[in-house]
Amino acid sequence: MEKIVLAYSGGLDTSVAIPWLIEKGYDVIAVVLDVGQSGKDMDMIQQKASQVGAVQSIVIDAQQEFAESYVAPVIKANAMYEGEYPLVSALSRPLIIEKLVKIAHENAATAIAHGSTGKGNDQVRFEAAIHALDATMKIEAPIRDFHWSREEEIDYALAHNVPVPIGKASPYSIDENLWGRANEAGILENPWNQAPADAYALTVAAEEAPDNPLFIDVTFKQGLPVALNDTKMELADLIHELNEVAGAHGIGRIDHIENRLVGIKSREIYEAPAAAVLMTAHKDLEDLTLERDVAHFKPIVEQQLANLIYNALWISPLFDALLSFIDETQKVVNGVVKMKLFKGQAIAVARKSDTNSLYDENLATYTSADSFDQEAAQGFIKMWTLPGTVYEQVNHVHSEANLSKLKD
Repeated sequence: MEKIVLAYSGGLDTSVAIPWLIEKGYDVIAVVLDVGQSGKDMDMIQQKASQVGAVQSIVIDAQQEFAESYVAPVIKANAMYEGEYPLVSALSRPLIIEKLVKIAHENAATAIAHGSTGKGNDQVRFEAAIHALDATMKIEAPIRDFHWSREEEIDYALAHNVPVPIGKASPYSIDENLWGRANEAGILENPWNQAPADAYALTVAAEEAPDNPLFIDVTFKQGLPVALNDTKMELADLIHELNEVAGAHGIGRIDHIENRLVGIKSREIYEAPAAAVLMTAHKDLEDLTLERDVAHFKPIVEQQLANLIYNALWISPLFDALLSFIDETQKVVNGVVKMKLFKGQAIAVARKSDTNSLYDENLATYTSADSFDQEAAQGFIKMWTLPGTVYEQVNHVHSEANLSKLKD
């Protein structure tokens, strides 16, 4: 029998995929990556895959690699798809496929399978990475190719003795990693329905958050957070800590109507407490340390990078080139930002950089300590406006229009 490597999560889609692939004639190697899914028992998920019929069940601890190689670029780039989504699910897909292709080669497997539907973005993300890393690898997508509805999946699972942590009354589809949690389907599919309390798991409602704010100092080195309140931490551990702390203050809830890669709109519920804090703090420190032209140009690159990640083009020459620009800008993003966490909001209230601050209090002040050469301003204004002044003197475009208005 041919061997196939399945991107396994233990959820409904990938659980029913195992017997389906077995019926199709494959020996299934189930692989789950631990990228920081909160509350997940990896041993139980590993056993479940074997119980359902996988010939091998493999768990890979990839939290640190995920944080350092995939989340880190997003922090440095302030990358938010459509200005709201911190790219939670999109980030883990290229890493998952990288590991699956490696395992496929080690086990002489001829195919890779995933549990994505035909409506989602992940099918593109998985398969684009597979094509880039091994174009000869066959691809199976049971949920998409068999055209299962959620109800049909559940019926198939019950018929094949597949244990699934889901019921027909609440068919949420959830994906999670250390950068956040994505939730869709069920009652959330109607955008007029407010998300119920059980749609959230990482955050409390803002009105239920503590009545007193919490202040946290986030230290950055070359654009990446390295410490909380002067306690140095690995990036993955720091994100986990902030998810817990910020989530307890109701921070990081996102209710978003999103434009999917496949061309449809979807309603998504995201929770990203650590991302909300770190992205706000990082941008605030950049405002202190980046030169004006760099600060004004960088958002253009940020948006393009966010689109590339969302649209399954992590493995591309353009992504590599843009990321090199981002890395260059981050050499000066060093310092500390004091964040106020309160009732669903993460606010930067103070910041400093002992080595790279471009803020000069003696230039900014309106007191007697002012060192700004105000006499130079008059000449600067004359030179700054010279091109427009000469143009107007020659063409009289605006002056004639203004005189006409005055006569009327």
